[in-house]
Amino acid sequence: MRVNGRIVTELGTRVDPRTSRIEVDGQRIVREAPVYILLHKPRGVVSTMKDPEGRPTVRELLADVGARVYPVGRLDFNTSGVLLATNDGDFADALLHPKMTVPKTYVVKVRGVMKPEDLDRWRRGVELDGEKTLPAKAKLLRHEGDKTWIELTITEGRNQQVRRMGEATDFPVMRLARTSFAGISSAELVPGHWRYLTADELTALKSEYGVPKRVVHPPAQEAREKTRRPPVRRSNDDRDGQPRYGGGSPGRRGLDVRADWGGGVRRGSTAGRDEPQTASPRSELSGRGWRTRTTGTGGGIGAGPGSHRVPARRR
Repeated sequence: MRVNGRIVTELGTRVDPRTSRIEVDGQRIVREAPVYILLHKPRGVVSTMKDPEGRPTVRELLADVGARVYPVGRLDFNTSGVLLATNDGDFADALLHPKMTVPKTYVVKVRGVMKPEDLDRWRRGVELDGEKTLPAKAKLLRHEGDKTWIELTITEGRNQQVRRMGEATDFPVMRLARTSFAGISSAELVPGHWRYLTADELTALKSEYGVPKRVVHPPAQEAREKTRRPPVRRSNDDRDGQPRYGGGSPGRRGLDVRADWGGGVRRGSTAGRDEPQTASPRSELSGRGWRTRTTGTGGGIGAGPGSHRVPARRR
């Protein structure tokens, strides 16, 4: 290895890749251009680049990026939503550092009817492993029978923090989707798709958190608007040969829509999975109850740009 023409033999030698000429076996090493990606991670995908159990990973979803990127933090296997990816180590480290208190917003469905005092407990902090979580923002979205939908914003990154907060307060988390990370939203992305962060988004991040060090403009528009979903291996939960990504995100739907998203046979109905499907009057957003299903703002499997309704799979 040579640095600026001189052979380097000392381990741990530090160099500036922006100003130094680095060669390995006579081949110059050129620093890769920084890439900043927003991925809408679907449920049923591991947020790592490799999984020893052979489950689908975000690496497959990011195969078309054209650079070796890795996730900024993680989302659970069964959690969907915003996941940033980059090849900029300083960018990732800064956004994950506890002192930055980066806000992360989730839409959460819990079992049980939460009252104002229950929300206050989440806001003040919940004791996990002998230590209280930092104060959070919690807003009631709606009650759905014996279940509750809330919007929760936390500034920590403890392992499975939201799910553990639910268990500790006797409100087990049934569904979880991250709608925003550091102010970056996945509202316009279908689960399983990605896009480059815009120059405006990078400028806002630099102003708030000091990264990236240099704002770069994303590639051309046609490259930035990739919508082809890379193939994902089917799991045991797949039906009809299609991955179950969970449909449209609740963060993109009006609060008057009472239907669950991405689960159950008859969304928009209280009928159980094993009950026979019979024709019933349908509202404008009747969901998967009979012949069509609602996918938020053009989301879900099989939806094209701007479409809001796609044919349901007959069972």
